[in-house]
Amino acid sequence: MQLRVHLSPQVRQIAVAAMLACVLAGCGKKSEQSVAPEPGDVAAALVNGETVWTSDVKREAASEGLIAEGDPLDTASEPFHRALDEVIDQKLLAAEAVKRNLQNEPSAKRRLAAAREHILGDMLVETMVEQAANDNAIRGLYQEQLKLSKQAEEFHARQIITASQPEAEAAKKLLASGASFEALAMERSIDAATRFNGGDLGYFTADVMPDTYAVVLKSAKPGAVVGPFKADAGWVLLKVEDRRPETPITLDQARPQIVRFLTYDEVRDLIEKLRGQSKVKLLIGPALGGGAHEPASAPGLATGPAAERALTPPDARRQSKGQRMPP
Repeated sequence: MQLRVHLSPQVRQIAVAAMLACVLAGCGKKSEQSVAPEPGDVAAALVNGETVWTSDVKREAASEGLIAEGDPLDTASEPFHRALDEVIDQKLLAAEAVKRNLQNEPSAKRRLAAAREHILGDMLVETMVEQAANDNAIRGLYQEQLKLSKQAEEFHARQIITASQPEAEAAKKLLASGASFEALAMERSIDAATRFNGGDLGYFTADVMPDTYAVVLKSAKPGAVVGPFKADAGWVLLKVEDRRPETPITLDQARPQIVRFLTYDEVRDLIEKLRGQSKVKLLIGPALGGGAHEPASAPGLATGPAAERALTPPDARRQSKGQRMPP
């Protein structure tokens, strides 16, 4: 079977080191292998008598980015079998490494110890996330932010951009005589990004557009043609197709930001507390141009899915009561 490489070198080293640690610890013993490690777990394969569980495959699939952490994975799907092949390959490689006595190499011992620390650190973060970011807390903060957030307005518009004001005025006269805005945009607009779809800008909020657009859109009604007005790209005619209240962010979309909001400070404070209780002495100089930064342990843990969710500094940290939840 051809070895399929999907992981980055760093993640692969950790995965293979962890697998080798499992082999060295006797994880393949039948007495342990006969018991499912997680509720509802199902055996997916046997590798030299060692069981590969569906939870092992899902964890591998998440690490490869084939699924999001916590998402279901159909055992009949291609991503499942792709990840299953990867787990089997890792087990075979780890067993072969043991046969060759590589586990006794000094570099192997250091890497196995690093993999152990990495996994234990991720497990601690996962436990903290589960405790702090439970479903009730997530839903409560979501509802609170929805009530406090100020709902913006979305516009749907089309545009024609010309190189000069006379050209824009001429296009506006044609529109007034009944010409199609979409056809004129395709014929006369100099904006390559929108001309071939009739000048369609889709739905957007005024804050993402240049100030000149926001000013003319403020009082424009659906169906109206406004302009021409000067913008950086040229002289602009806008046709307002629709305006509506902005659709609020859904709970599923907001969940990652909320989880980070609920857990980031807690994890950061724990890291700072542990550093304060420990003796840490740097034996090399500071980073060039170094200033304030997060504790070194934080990014180290962030290679695990739970740690990445918890420790990535979110915009939500800057939220206080009354501020809008980020999209």
